Amino acid sequence: MERYIIWFSDCSRELLPRVGGKNASLGEMTKAGMAVPPGFAITTEAYDDFLTEAGIKPKIEKILKEVPAESATAMEEASQAVCQLMAAVPLPKRVEKAISDSYEKLGERCGVTDVPVAVRSSATAEDLPGASFAGQQETFLWVIGSHNVLEKFQRCCSSLYTGRAISYRIRMGFPHEKVLISTGVQKMVNAKVAGVMFTLNPLNGDPSKVVVEASWGLGESVVSGEVTPDSYLVDKVTKDILKRTISQKATEHVLDPSRSQAVCLDVPPERQGCPCLPDEEVLALVRLAVLIERYFGKPQDIEWAIDRGLPFPDNIFILQSRPETVWSQKRGKGPTLAPKASILEIMIDQLKEGG
Repeated sequence: MERYIIWFSDCSRELLPRVGGKNASLGEMTKAGMAVPPGFAITTEAYDDFLTEAGIKPKIEKILKEVPAESATAMEEASQAVCQLMAAVPLPKRVEKAISDSYEKLGERCGVTDVPVAVRSSATAEDLPGASFAGQQETFLWVIGSHNVLEKFQRCCSSLYTGRAISYRIRMGFPHEKVLISTGVQKMVNAKVAGVMFTLNPLNGDPSKVVVEASWGLGESVVSGEVTPDSYLVDKVTKDILKRTISQKATEHVLDPSRSQAVCLDVPPERQGCPCLPDEEVLALVRLAVLIERYFGKPQDIEWAIDRGLPFPDNIFILQSRPETVWSQKRGKGPTLAPKASILEIMIDQLKEGG
C-alpha cells in the first residue's frame, strides 16, 4: 500500500490513524457497496513528511506551547502564525507526485479529464464518539486540476490549526501533536438537492425516527446554516413520513461553469418555497440511513446529495457519515446497535421488516 495515497476502496476503520475519521467512514461504506462517490485519501504520513522536511514542526510546537488556554485572541494569533508558516514552504516533490498521479488516475476511472473533486480534511480525532471535531477543518468544493488539488491539500493541512480547532483541543485535552490530518479527494456530485440526515431525532434523541433536511444545490447551504432547509420526520420502522416542514430556501450553492467553481446564487422566487424532495427520494434516503446506522452500529449524522444528471434511484449519493455525538454524550455511550457482519445481512433484515 502506498505511503501517501490510499483509495477509498482500501480505507477502513483499522486505518483511521493514517486516513482520519471521515476517510475511514467513506472507505467502510465503499466496501459495503453503498453509493459513495469514488476518491482517495492523502495519508497522515504526507502531512507529517510535509512538516518534517520543511523543518517547521518544532516551530509549530513552540507557537502552540506558548498559547494561554484562556485567551481566544492569543489562539487566533497563534493560528495565523502557524498558517503563514505552512503556506511559506513547499510540499515534498514525492508527495506532490503521488497526489497528482492519483488525481489523474481518478479522472481516468471516472472518464473525465480534470475531474471536479471535493477536497475534504479528515483529522485522526474527527468523527469520534464523545468528541465533536466536525466542521473545524476545511472543505473545498469543485476543485479542478492537479495544481489546485495540491494547493487545497496544503490549506487542509493548515486548517488543523484554526483558532477554533486549537481551542477545542485544549478544552478537550487532546495534545496538539497527537492529532494528525489526512485529506480526502472525492469526485464531486453535481447536486440538484443536498443535505443531512440524522438516524435519531436531534430535537429529543428519539432513536425510532429519522430526520432528513434538504435544500437546493450543494449541501454547503445546509451545513453552514445559510438557509433553513426543508425537514422531514420519518418513522424508522413503518417508513411513514410523519411531518413535513417546507421552508423558503433563498440561496443555493451551484457550479459556475465559466469560473469552474461553486458559487452562491439566489434561488428563483418560484422555486424558493417548493419542496425540494419528492416522497420517493425521502424514503430512499431513510432506507439508506437505516442501513448505514446498522452497519456502523451507532446513530449517525449523514451528508448526502442528489445528482441532477442521473435518474432515480441512481442519483442518490452518500458523501460522509459520522457518529452522532450530542445525544450520545448526554446518555453516556448513547444507544448502540449490534453491528452486522455484512451489508447483505442488513438488507435481509430490512426485507424481513418490510423496509
